[in-house]
Amino acid sequence: MTWPPLREELRGIEPYGAPQLDVPVQLNVNENPYGPSPACAADIAAAVATTAATLNRYPDREFTELRTALADYLGHGVTPEQVWAANGSNEVMLQLLQAFGGPGRVALSFAPTYSMYPEYARDSVTEWVVGHRETDFSLDLDHARDLVKEKQPSVVLLPSPNNPTGTALPLDAVTTLCEAAGDGIVVVDEAYGEFRRTGTPSALELLPRHRNLVVSRTMSKAFALAGARVGYLAAAPEICDAIRVVRLPYHLSAVTQATALAALRHAPELLGKVDQLRAERDATVTWLRGRGLLVADSDANFALFGTFRDRHAVWQGLLDRGVLIRETGPDGWLRVSIGTAAEMQTFKEALTQVMEEAER
Repeated sequence: MTWPPLREELRGIEPYGAPQLDVPVQLNVNENPYGPSPACAADIAAAVATTAATLNRYPDREFTELRTALADYLGHGVTPEQVWAANGSNEVMLQLLQAFGGPGRVALSFAPTYSMYPEYARDSVTEWVVGHRETDFSLDLDHARDLVKEKQPSVVLLPSPNNPTGTALPLDAVTTLCEAAGDGIVVVDEAYGEFRRTGTPSALELLPRHRNLVVSRTMSKAFALAGARVGYLAAAPEICDAIRVVRLPYHLSAVTQATALAALRHAPELLGKVDQLRAERDATVTWLRGRGLLVADSDANFALFGTFRDRHAVWQGLLDRGVLIRETGPDGWLRVSIGTAAEMQTFKEALTQVMEEAER
């Protein structure tokens, strides 16, 4: 046996992760460029300091206060019994696959989509099936429904807005796939949900109609808490109860709970920055299209743009000028996270130079 005795299907696989490079303008992992305000940071610090005196005790494993606060934030009639939280929406997704996937079961999504989804399936020993999206990255609903009925997945993963394209799902598509999935779980991943354009609905509206619907969110983006690792979902209480079976003991630390609660107390202030980022996103999309580039319609805090014969050369050219974006998505496309106005201006100037050099 080859040492160490790693599972055979994991041999030679590179760990997931975007490049972590120290450059002036970092626009590659969809972080919120605006940190918590001094008032919010002080509230978090005070909450953590209070919690520090009790760290000899395990945290509330039901995170009751946090679930209540998250339910209040989500609205749409969501109750605390319908809320589950974990260390980032990544752990939420993995717990869902651990609970509802497994050997002999199928997880399904539609490409291009979030690159971690097949890894959740792999890690939970769940078969991974991927359908396709249209050229504009929307779903062909007939294709999607037929594939779900054919494969009968136990878990369907539907990011909305989609990563890396920014594409949001209409509610009728969610309903169609919830009905097609039968007893399977349909997860609408709204990690970027707060960045939706006006008039784009949330799948939270459909929770009372579909017992198999799960809507996941994160505090990493709109709440500027990427470093705190807090993700959560809303679903039927029976789904939350099922996740309890696979969670690790006391999986959500007391410090994490205190941090999240403090941030939620500042929700209006933090979400005010979301409005700025929406405006900057729309301006960036308009500018990129003005340069003759294709840009996917985005309801997220990033834009997917292209196409380039050699996208790596463009990525490297930007990096050489101190701007880090993401080389991801279909061939020829690149993704830029939306930063501050100054950061986006630097990105535009760098991209202009790279494209002009390529044309010579």
